[in-house]
Amino acid sequence: MGDVLAGFHAAWEFESDSVLIRFERGIRTPKLFQALGERRIPLEAIAGVTLTPGKRGTVVLHAVPRAGADPLMEAAAGQLKEGGDPYRLVLPADRATLAEYYADELRAALTEDAEPPERYLVAPPEAPLHFKAYDGKASFDGKAVSFRWFWTGASSAKWKAGDQSFPVTGLSGVEWRSPEVFEGHLRLLRREPAIAQPAQADQDPAAVVFGLGYGPVHESLPFAASVLAAVRASGPTPVTAAPRRDPADIADRIRHLGELHQAGLVTDEEFTTKKAELLAEL
Repeated sequence: MGDVLAGFHAAWEFESDSVLIRFERGIRTPKLFQALGERRIPLEAIAGVTLTPGKRGTVVLHAVPRAGADPLMEAAAGQLKEGGDPYRLVLPADRATLAEYYADELRAALTEDAEPPERYLVAPPEAPLHFKAYDGKASFDGKAVSFRWFWTGASSAKWKAGDQSFPVTGLSGVEWRSPEVFEGHLRLLRREPAIAQPAQADQDPAAVVFGLGYGPVHESLPFAASVLAAVRASGPTPVTAAPRRDPADIADRIRHLGELHQAGLVTDEEFTTKKAELLAEL
């Protein structure tokens, strides 16, 4: 291989052992793609390839990532919208035949090993990284995550705890909840089981919460992926799920959600979806 297939927001260069994805830097290119710049995806990190019709006279070439191979997709945990998926290449429909050719070439080169690998196969975004959340500034230097609280947004619990620094050796994983949904946040999961973490991210000194314009996907997701990769390199396989909440806390959150709904701050659809998510945690 070695050929290049250019789409609307990226170009894929097909090499003997990998696909090099170069994202465009344009006003219409998703900000996440611009932040990533380019990514080399080893063929062993791809589980499958699909080619499907897209919207408005397009076709979509999709390299399905292998579970546990890419820290970015691991941190995203299925929360990225289709248009923000870096493994999708959107092309004009008149390139469907060419796209099918490359899809077949990729399928023929893939291995049949679908088990999660012991290490990440795709390189994570490089530290240092930082972004502004609603209640504080998050920084990562490759060895430790630091949170510096803002007096305008941080809860009294976080002010009482003070600014925080967490070495990756003391973490077991990362929980990222997209800023595009209700209760978006980035939470660091502690390796020490004796350390109890509050269920609500705004009360947890090991978490920062997002808000309108704070912690956007293109800043907070690469950050989460970089931390997750560092945690995995430092010890046992990290986790990306938070512990189940206390039933009383869930009831309080549903009550608060209902108040937001009655005030018109949450739509009917958002209320129904979030309520179902909270009930699922019981």
